[in-house]
Amino acid sequence: MMPLEGIKVIDFSGALSGPYCSMLLGDMGAEVIKVERPKKGDDSRGWGPPYIEDNLSTYFASINRNKKSITLNLKTSEAIDIVKKIVKDSDILLENFRPGTMDKLGLSYDEMKKINDKLIYCSISGFGQDGPYKHKPGYDLILQGMGGLMSETGEPDGGPVKIGIAVTDISAGMFACYGILGAIISRSKTGKGQFIDTSMLDCQVSWQTYFATGYLHSGKIPSRSGSAHSFICPYQSFKTKDIYINIAVGNEDLWKKFCESLKLDIAEDEKFSDNGKRLKNREELVKIIENELVKKTGDEWLKIFEKFGIPSGPIYTIDRLLEDPQVIHRKMIEEVNSPAYGLIKIPGLPVKLSKTGCSINLPPPTLGEHTEEILKKLEYNQEQIKSMREKGIV
Repeated sequence: MMPLEGIKVIDFSGALSGPYCSMLLGDMGAEVIKVERPKKGDDSRGWGPPYIEDNLSTYFASINRNKKSITLNLKTSEAIDIVKKIVKDSDILLENFRPGTMDKLGLSYDEMKKINDKLIYCSISGFGQDGPYKHKPGYDLILQGMGGLMSETGEPDGGPVKIGIAVTDISAGMFACYGILGAIISRSKTGKGQFIDTSMLDCQVSWQTYFATGYLHSGKIPSRSGSAHSFICPYQSFKTKDIYINIAVGNEDLWKKFCESLKLDIAEDEKFSDNGKRLKNREELVKIIENELVKKTGDEWLKIFEKFGIPSGPIYTIDRLLEDPQVIHRKMIEEVNSPAYGLIKIPGLPVKLSKTGCSINLPPPTLGEHTEEILKKLEYNQEQIKSMREKGIV
C-alpha cells in the first residue's frame, strides 16, 4: 500500500507551485483531481515549445503525472455545486490563486469546512493570505529578486542573476506538501482538518538560513561571489586545462589533503592555514589554485581528487546529467505511456520509500480527460453530463 493511498485531493492550482505539490502527493498514491478551465485548461499546457505530439507542452507534462483532469467553468453555479460534491469526500483542497479569489467563488476555507470539517485546505500564494503585499501577483522572477536570491547570485562585478529553474515556485510547492503531510498526521490525532497558508516569499526567507542569521548577528549583507561560497574557501568552480569543475573543501583535514593532491606546500601557510584566513585571502589563493589546475584536464583532476577523497565533480549540461550512470541507476528518468501522446519521458521519483514506495501510475492527462468518469462517480447520468457540456459548465 502506498503512503497516501485512499487520500483524495481536489486541485485548483495551475502553472508550477501547486501542480508540483499535487504531483508529489500523487506520486505517494493520493487520488488527485485537477480542476481546469474548459477549452484552455492550465496555462502551462500552452507553455512551449517544446511540445510532445505537437500539443502537449513538455512543461505541463513534467509536473502533472498521476492526476485526473476535470474541466469546470467556475463562473457557473452548477460547477460550484459539483466542486462542493467533490469536496464532501475529499481530504485535501489545494489552490494557488491570488488571495480572495476562492472567497469570491464561494469556495473559501470557511465555506468548505462547513461541508467537510476534516478537509485540509492549502493555499499557495506569492506573499501570503494577509499582510500589505497579499494582493501582489507572485511570479518566480519577482520572488527571486525580493527573496534575496538574485542579490546573492552572479559574478562579483556583474549584475543580479536569476537561477535557471523556477526555484521559488518549486520550493513553495515542496513546503506546501510538507505542510499537508503534517496536517494529515495532525488530523489522525484530532479528527479535524485545518487551513495551510504557504507563500513563495516566506519560503525564500526560510531558505536564506545562514545568510539571514549571519546578517542578523553581524550586520553583514551577503554579496555576489560567483560560484564561490561566502563562508567556505576553497569551495567553487575552477578552470582546468579544458573544462570547469567544482571543488568543495569543507574542513581543515580536506584542506591538507587538497594541498597534497595539488602538490602545493601552502597547507600551513600563515595566509591560508584556516578557513577564516583563506576567506580573507581568497583572491590570492584562487589564483594559486588556478595556476595548478590549468596544467591538467578536468577528467585528470577529478580522478586525482577522487583518489585523495576531495569532493569534486563536473559541471553538467542537461544532456550529460540525464545520461549520467548514477542518474540512470537511481531511475531518475521514467517512462509513462499515454493513449493520447505515446511514450512520455519525465523526471523520476526523488524519494525512495523502502516499504510503501511511490510510483507513476497515470500519464499527464489530456484536458478534461476524466470529466465524465468523475461526474458519474458523483451520480450524474449521461443526459445530465451532455447537458452540462452543451451549456459550457464542463
